This record gives sequence, structure tokens and C-alpha cells, in this order.
Amino acid sequence: MTPLYGPDGQIYAQAQGPLVLGGFQVAGGGNTKQVNHPTTARLPSGALVERTVSFDLKQMHTISVILNDADFHTAERMAGAINATLKSQRAHVADSRRVEIVTEPTEDLPALLDEIEAVEIEVFPRARVVVNERTGTVVIGGRVRLQPVSILHGGLSINVIVETKVSQPNAFAQGTTQVVQQTTLQAQDKPVNRIELKAGATVEDLVQELQQIGATARDVISILQGMKEAGALEADLEVL
Repeated sequence: MTPLYGPDGQIYAQAQGPLVLGGFQVAGGGNTKQVNHPTTARLPSGALVERTVSFDLKQMHTISVILNDADFHTAERMAGAINATLKSQRAHVADSRRVEIVTEPTEDLPALLDEIEAVEIEVFPRARVVVNERTGTVVIGGRVRLQPVSILHGGLSINVIVETKVSQPNAFAQGTTQVVQQTTLQAQDKPVNRIELKAGATVEDLVQELQQIGATARDVISILQGMKEAGALEADLEVL
């Protein structure tokens, strides 16, 4: 069990539970194999909140509803739906993320919050691509749109191999045994793979093209970052 401290030095939650690893490391007989980063992990829903930030609901003159994703269109639709439910113009958009509702002096605030939470609207989430460089995971949303782009992907592979050998002198020689290292340098220029995506291409087209050239998850992350910089990826690129 691990305590989670706040900036004020107080414990607000206790974390405990199974860890979800994105990699592993095994060793035996002097050989070691490692995949991704075995020293980083997540603890899904593993924190028990012990201290909450106190506030007085009766002293609130306005109620603010905060959107997870900032969007003026969604905020305006939310304010209109709340006003239609309350049958009064009490909700207004403060910014792209916050909708404020004015309360009445003798109003039952818990009942008001229950009525507001029951309002359903159609949201317009932003297209997003989430990549995890530690585990090589790439998640692409279905609303992601691609612009015409040409991608060249290749690289130079260089391997330096060091072999340790023992130089043993003859039986009647005056020399001594020496350890000699022999270094071998190998360089291989990989062929350049080319991908062309025309107007109207979908995410499925991109994935199929990347699979055909044998791109790994790390390659896909680099390609997506390059497409974002070139303006060919109409989505928010979030790197974990």
C-alpha cells in the first residue's frame, strides 16, 4: 500500500493493487532479454480516496459544468438543452469548456444537479491519436481524417561487434598471455519504403500500407509524428 500525497503534504489516497506492465525482462545464464520498459506500469482504479476537497454546496450561487474536451459547439448545445429542461434562460456558456447555471436562493441544489445530470445531448469529440512510446501502442480513432501525403521511410542499420580473444605465446617464448579485442563494423543501408495516400484516404488505408511495408509500432509512431508536423493528420496527437 502506497500513500499518495498532495501538494500540502497531506495524504489524499492510498494506492494498492495489481500492476499492469507494458514490458518484461528475463535473464538466465548470462543472457538477458528485455521488451519495452519493465520498470514502468499502471495501477488501474487502484487508489482509494481518503480525503476529499471540502466545499459548501449551500454557498454556491452558480453551478459550473465542465467539459472534458473544450468545444464551443458542444458547450452551446449543452446550455440550450439545460435551458429547455429548466424552462428558463439560466444557463450560459462561459468559455469553450465551462457552462454556468445561476441558482435561486431557495432552490434545492441536489435536486437541480440531478435534473441537470439527466440532460442528454449529442457531443462532437475531437479526433485523436494516442501513442504510447514505452509499450509501442498506437490507438487511432475512427474520426481521424488524412490529407494527401507521400511518405518515405527507411534507415541505415549499423552494428558494431566486439569479439574478445586470448593471445597465447609459444611454450618457450618470453611473451605473456594477452587479451585482444577484435572489432568488426557492419553497415547495411535499408531500402526506402514509399507510401502514397490520396485525398479521401482513411485510417484503414494507412494501416494497411504500413503493414505491407512491415513497419513496426515504433515506426508507426515516428510516421504519425511526421504526418502531424506536415499537416496531413487532422487529429490531436497525444503521446503518453
